[in-house]
Amino acid sequence: MLTKRRALAGGAAALAAIAGLPWLPPSRAAGNFEVTRTEAEWRRRLTAAQFAVLRQSATERPYTSPLNGEHRRGTFTCAGCDRDLFSSTTKFESRTGWPSFWEPLADAIGTESDNSFGTTRTAVHCARCGGHLGHVFDDGPRPTGLRYCMNGVAMNFRAVPA
Repeated sequence: MLTKRRALAGGAAALAAIAGLPWLPPSRAAGNFEVTRTEAEWRRRLTAAQFAVLRQSATERPYTSPLNGEHRRGTFTCAGCDRDLFSSTTKFESRTGWPSFWEPLADAIGTESDNSFGTTRTAVHCARCGGHLGHVFDDGPRPTGLRYCMNGVAMNFRAVPA
């Protein structure tokens, strides 16, 4: 169901994406995480795009991630710390331009309120390193009804050996 809130958030994201600008909410995950690094260490370990998303809460441009087309059996992991995040069995085609899942692995993620762009959304971060992954919405498929809309650049994929 399209609400005024979703329309405004989608419009802001679309304008930022069209302009090629990162979408930067004002904050990122706070807390004590198992994996911590200095900003300089993160910059050395991550690409510029990964750093912008994982450490600065940017949003990648839609339809740019190779993980959108990833349909093999396996596990999607955090690009910052290699934490297992999502099973390929929960991935679905949301037609939003970002890899989407209906359920994370147990204890893999954390969430927090994101009040950027005049709307309230639920931001998703890696439970191990606090890296920003994306957002979760309540318009997903059964059985959960949730859509974990993740930035592909924030993840890697590890296929199950054949």
